[in-house]
Amino acid sequence: MKEFEGKVAVITGAAEGIGRAIAEEAAARGMKLVLADIDAAKLDAATAELRAKGADADGLRTDVAKPSQVDDLADLAFARFGRVHLVVANAGVACAKPVWETTPGDWEWVMGVNLYGVTNALRAFLPRMLSGGEEGHVVATASMAGLLSLPSMAAYNASKHAVVTVMEGLHHDLALRKAAIGASVLCPSWVKTRISLSERNRTAGEVTRVESLDPVAAKLVGAVHEAVAGGIEPAAAARAVIEAVAANRFYILTHGNSKSGVKARLEDILQDRLPTLVRL
Repeated sequence: MKEFEGKVAVITGAAEGIGRAIAEEAAARGMKLVLADIDAAKLDAATAELRAKGADADGLRTDVAKPSQVDDLADLAFARFGRVHLVVANAGVACAKPVWETTPGDWEWVMGVNLYGVTNALRAFLPRMLSGGEEGHVVATASMAGLLSLPSMAAYNASKHAVVTVMEGLHHDLALRKAAIGASVLCPSWVKTRISLSERNRTAGEVTRVESLDPVAAKLVGAVHEAVAGGIEPAAAARAVIEAVAANRFYILTHGNSKSGVKARLEDILQDRLPTLVRL
């Protein structure tokens, strides 16, 4: 999809971080926007700010883990603009703890947002995009944790690995049908976002308490906070996404050193050796 002017983009997790930056990049290229986020106040503020800059934008509070709410988002987008060309399933959350301490509630929450948020969007939007016959693209935000495996991040790793393979399968499904719609998966390393604070959207009883973690997991959580704070700006990731859409490039890696970790993991498999702990 090389032309963006006048086309329609739907972006989830769009109130801040990478999603907000993608919305700004898309608007700068003349796209019309439908934004979604679970944080209604931040979503309203983001939508208003984009409108103030001249964007044709609408927003809908959406819990992407709930199929009916993603259906409502699709209905709004098609009712408002009649067509959709770009879908970015970007909403994401994380929780850090050893796998043996990860609760059923943790698994349900992380998989619900990170994986089902993607599959719900594909199911809600793709049939109408395909039937429209126009050129389009779908992007899902995974992570380098979808290509590697970080310690004490089992639910997050699993959800992001699942997103990568869902999108790989989608690419094949679209290509075999000679569809005019492309697919990409975003696998960023550290980006300055608030994902390490994503448990703010959970009830008090569900939130992971750092003081309850063992020393290894607690140290990891601290390292993650530092790495995120020192990460690239969301705008850089957003530019990478839009450039990949224009080039119909599937894998979107935001950091130049990311491929060395992927190579190490593949060599572990091919050489039948124990997994290498890759430091992003």
